[in-house]
Amino acid sequence: MKKLLQTTTVFVAMLLISGMAFGQKKYSKKQIEKLKNEVSKIVLNNHKQTQVMVDKIFSFAELGFQEYESSKYLTGLLEQNGFEIKTGISGIPTAWLATWNNGEGPTIALGSDVDCIPKASQYPGVAYHKPMVEGAPGHGEGHNAGIPLNISAALAVKEIMERESIGGTLILWPGIAEELVAAKAWYARDGVFDDIDLCIFTHVSSNLSVSYGQASGTGLISVEYSFEGEAAHSAGSPWRGRSALDAAELMNVGWNYKREHLHPLKRSHSIFTDAGDQPNVVPSKASIWYYFRDVTYEGIMEMYEDANNIAAGAALMTDTKITSRILGTAWPRHFNKVIAETMYENIKQVGLPEWSEDDQTLAKAVQQEVGSNPRGLATDLSSLGLPVTTPRSGGSDDIGDVSWVVPTVTMRFPSNIPGLQGHHWSNAIAMATPIAHKGATAGARAEAMTILDFFLKPELVDQAWDYFNNVQSKETKYQPMIGKDDMPPTYLNKGIMEQFRPEMKKFYYDETKYSTYLEQLGISYPTTKKD
Repeated sequence: MKKLLQTTTVFVAMLLISGMAFGQKKYSKKQIEKLKNEVSKIVLNNHKQTQVMVDKIFSFAELGFQEYESSKYLTGLLEQNGFEIKTGISGIPTAWLATWNNGEGPTIALGSDVDCIPKASQYPGVAYHKPMVEGAPGHGEGHNAGIPLNISAALAVKEIMERESIGGTLILWPGIAEELVAAKAWYARDGVFDDIDLCIFTHVSSNLSVSYGQASGTGLISVEYSFEGEAAHSAGSPWRGRSALDAAELMNVGWNYKREHLHPLKRSHSIFTDAGDQPNVVPSKASIWYYFRDVTYEGIMEMYEDANNIAAGAALMTDTKITSRILGTAWPRHFNKVIAETMYENIKQVGLPEWSEDDQTLAKAVQQEVGSNPRGLATDLSSLGLPVTTPRSGGSDDIGDVSWVVPTVTMRFPSNIPGLQGHHWSNAIAMATPIAHKGATAGARAEAMTILDFFLKPELVDQAWDYFNNVQSKETKYQPMIGKDDMPPTYLNKGIMEQFRPEMKKFYYDETKYSTYLEQLGISYPTTKKD
């Protein structure tokens, strides 16, 4: 049904039969609102389960492609609740799909990320830098709350669907290695979303919001360039060596000269991933890893071509060999108007959580600590996000690839503190506290109500695809930046996790002994410098 909907004529015809397309019982507006209110209450009643999931994933603190404990725990919960689990999606060991089917009806996918940030280890609820394990990863983005939110919403909806014999399918999936933008493009390339009617993605934020149309920020391509030369004694016979590091440094110099001529909307950043072994050996191998960002697919690919040329020039100058590998990609995001408008009506009904005095004290103390305005947590609900009329540069998210394959929105939920810099230990402070728990529950309520809207009013699915086909994709057609032979770089972060996991295991949350993770850690909430 979905991808045959190409013209307005077809759309009108389908509207005439909407509601019957999936063989669904017709529900009155009053009946639908009653069921939505009920599903919202189920989520509220299950707040304890949400809290445990949020705290558990926080305690695992796993980097991209190494989310083994997190995936095992989450899929175990879903399997216990009747979901069929498929693992190893797109050749990624920690990727999975959890599917529950209740007969004929729309197929709705719920996604969120699960990985964390390097060197962001932090005690939750403590309003200053206090690592749990020095140098270890931590949830300095807040990805530990998104999939728990989705599970809470899905289980509540499932309860209603089973009782009322509502047809449809729920699929939950993880955004593996989002911080490396290195999984969703592979999902899209491999057809994971081909039979899905719509996708609701969730991401941590400091307010409850949703948007449609072109989003602010960029897409990107992530590429590692590797040079190979010839080793030699750096003092005894340096003329016999061909330095791969010289080549990598020359590429970096060449690209830095290129920066002067980049449009202001473009962004690029790099790190050396291999710079040789020791000073007295001419480096035979060296590598440099770039992110190239722009607001359009075409702009990204132009930067990629320029970088390839600069890399080739650096190899020629040093008589070295050059190879490259794509490590991740993200299309610029475009979100669905029909899903966003439907969801925002539910967001208005749910509203922001009631923050306690302790919640606000923690937030203001953290803001003060990092030099932000100590304004506390948001108390005014965000408005519906409208399409960006003037493109703005910024971050990327590989949910962009999904948004060009199936009608998609990202719901942002209020589990973190506003005014922080992101990708930082300070962003971990709230993520296993009542702030994160309340925010995840609020998001789950809005998401569950939205899911029911689309199951009970299948014509909304048709309308979402009409926007996707006749507005969003009218002039822009998606094509993956990766080829059919490009493999996801699942080796990334393995060494880091092997180094830190033994010590981190001592801090895994045991919900059978402690009500909350704060209790297990012996933290008085909130802990500030004045305490």
